[in-house]
Amino acid sequence: MGEKRRVYSKEFKEQAVLLSETSGKPVREIAHDLGISENMLWRWKRERRESGDRSFPGQGNRQPGNELEEKIRKLEEELSTVKMERDILKKAGGHLLTTSEVKYQIIRELAVNYSIEKMCRFLKVSRSGYYDWLTRGESSRSKRNRELALTIKKLYYQYKGRYGSPRIHNELQKQGIKCGKSKVETLMHQMGLKAREKRCYKITTDSKHNYPIAPNLLDRNFQVNAPNQVWVADITYIRTMEGWLYLAIVMDLYSRKIVGWTMSNSLSSSIAIDALQMAIRNRRPQKGLIHHSDRGIQYACNSYRRLLQRNHFVCSMSRKGNCWDNSPAESFFSTLKIECINDRIFLTKAQAKREIFEYIEIDYNRKRSHSSIGYMSPENFEKLRLSA
Repeated sequence: MGEKRRVYSKEFKEQAVLLSETSGKPVREIAHDLGISENMLWRWKRERRESGDRSFPGQGNRQPGNELEEKIRKLEEELSTVKMERDILKKAGGHLLTTSEVKYQIIRELAVNYSIEKMCRFLKVSRSGYYDWLTRGESSRSKRNRELALTIKKLYYQYKGRYGSPRIHNELQKQGIKCGKSKVETLMHQMGLKAREKRCYKITTDSKHNYPIAPNLLDRNFQVNAPNQVWVADITYIRTMEGWLYLAIVMDLYSRKIVGWTMSNSLSSSIAIDALQMAIRNRRPQKGLIHHSDRGIQYACNSYRRLLQRNHFVCSMSRKGNCWDNSPAESFFSTLKIECINDRIFLTKAQAKREIFEYIEIDYNRKRSHSSIGYMSPENFEKLRLSA
């Protein structure tokens, strides 16, 4: 009795065709490895190319379905095409203005799910070019770009999506990886990676009061040559499910380090006083330090001014309604909200305090690189300058 003829399932045929299109091996070799004839594999490839998702329907002659079945089939085919285009665009970072080599890589990654012919047509590359690329293997340049992209992605998520291309480029330089800023920007764009965006926020301090106002001694000159010469202070708010939480900070302009901070449920003057007292305990500054803030009642009230006088600090205040006069503090709050607050809702004030504490004392002061101090963290900047 002769050997019984083997019947191949739809899945087997699809996987055989997929293997022949993605492995880079000759059809003859793949057919031999699978125990099928070369002509059979060529027939399957041709059917897949001509019929796409309708290929390999099964045994026997299939009668045409009714009108409803035909509509369902067409809708399923259209849905498959839409999914394919969506996945390709996702891989391409939302656009198709990229090199052929990158397109070939996308096709190879998605070949397990979609027709290579359809993907080539959508990406406007030839199938012969794709197969030639598979046979040649990855170029050294493509390999370097792929490895660099993986490193960039790792750094991006390591810093919780807070870094854009300039800071990512700086981190790569620290690791001894040489590449241009434009290359980092291009790869991040292709991967859809971008730093979190700014939002607008309301003013929290009230400058409508009868307390005396100090002159603006800084006049937007924020360059300082040593620690504890100029401090800036400000207050912001944080939304939680339990209500508003307020954060007061004191920043040393020399290193942009947050040297004092406190969080409170109210906007009374005590929140500003507590932050300043923390800064004084931490830094023990000499007489003559300039303390700059806005004109808010928390900074203009008698109790706060007495604390400044006891420590022989010189008071400076921004002009009326001009946030640029205290832009370093405003910039910190903007960074805090982009990197720590915008993408979440704090369920409790305790949770907000915990995460903001971690951000200030660990992420911001000790890890985060700052463009104004040579892409170093405030802590490292001070240590380096003091040891010089």
